[in-house]
Amino acid sequence: MNILLVNWQDRENPHAGGAEIHLHEIYGRLVQRGHRVRLVCSGWADGPARATVDGIEVTRVGNRNSFALLGRGAVRRALAAEAPDILVEDINKIPLFLSGLTRAPLGVIIPHLFGGTVFQEASWPMASLVWLLERPIPAAYRRAGFHAISESTRDDLVARGVARERIRVIYPGVDADYFTPATAPGARAEAPTFLYIGRLRRYKGVEYAIRAMAEARRTRPELRLEIAGSGVDRPRLERLAAELGQGEAIRFLGFVPEDAKLGLLRRAWANIFPSPKEGWGITNVEAAACGTPSLASDSPGLRDSVRHGETGYLVPHGDVAALAARMLELGADPALVERLGRQARRFAEQLSWERAALETERWMTGLLAAPAGAR
Repeated sequence: MNILLVNWQDRENPHAGGAEIHLHEIYGRLVQRGHRVRLVCSGWADGPARATVDGIEVTRVGNRNSFALLGRGAVRRALAAEAPDILVEDINKIPLFLSGLTRAPLGVIIPHLFGGTVFQEASWPMASLVWLLERPIPAAYRRAGFHAISESTRDDLVARGVARERIRVIYPGVDADYFTPATAPGARAEAPTFLYIGRLRRYKGVEYAIRAMAEARRTRPELRLEIAGSGVDRPRLERLAAELGQGEAIRFLGFVPEDAKLGLLRRAWANIFPSPKEGWGITNVEAAACGTPSLASDSPGLRDSVRHGETGYLVPHGDVAALAARMLELGADPALVERLGRQARRFAEQLSWERAALETERWMTGLLAAPAGAR
């Protein structure tokens, strides 16, 4: 297949995150399977306009703020230069509404849609714009096939008016050969230690982990929380930790490279993911692959990547007391941590990027085979 991809960023972008990992892990493997893949995305200051990343031919235009205005023109030029067999738009910021640019089969990848949660993060005008631009997706992409990364995202699309039969759920993968449990005994931190890894943005709900830690430490003062990641919400979160008297018990580690992340996941007693909405929650399965359970909000996406009572526990989003209780439960029972960790590892071993790539290939092949009137 000749595939033209559109995504807000590529993997080399300094602002790249889980959506870019997801895209490159899958489509890089499809290049290895003999498909041609081109990607139109935004650039950054001093970033080259063209590059080859994971075998994908990348064309960058504008930056992450101007791509909404420049992206359609860049896609139009790419279509004119070489007609693809299929156009795939990854909507992980705002849609570019590319359906009208080509009659080629159209696929849409949806990690998740923000809905009302965008108002927790962005300014009112920007949040309103994102919310409004998501509303016409069912009508604007009525001829597209959808790749949702979880049942939660599928159900959200169906509730918005997308026909269920047009949606294929394809779980993301995890590199279970790299993310592995520690082999040396005593790898867990001596004191019960919990870990958050991710962006420090208000909508991620990290403050609930901080408040829960403060509450749990009234009973077990030896508990610890490590927060790895960067973002604009870090100063507020640091002030909150200080105000709650948790300055010594909560460590802000900033950005950590992959090898350091691996070590943190292995030593943690549980991974914490307190977000109100995600597409999937990749750190939950990275932790699982390391034999570490997760404590996560019972929210869309996270309830798909954590199996309650099997690979960790789900708690009502924003319920500080419930999260603190689970911290105390795990902190008092190393055997429970190990049991959940073993089950989490078995769950992660079922997920691979190779499987995700093959399922994505079959999804696109099905779109190509559909009668023109069904597209």
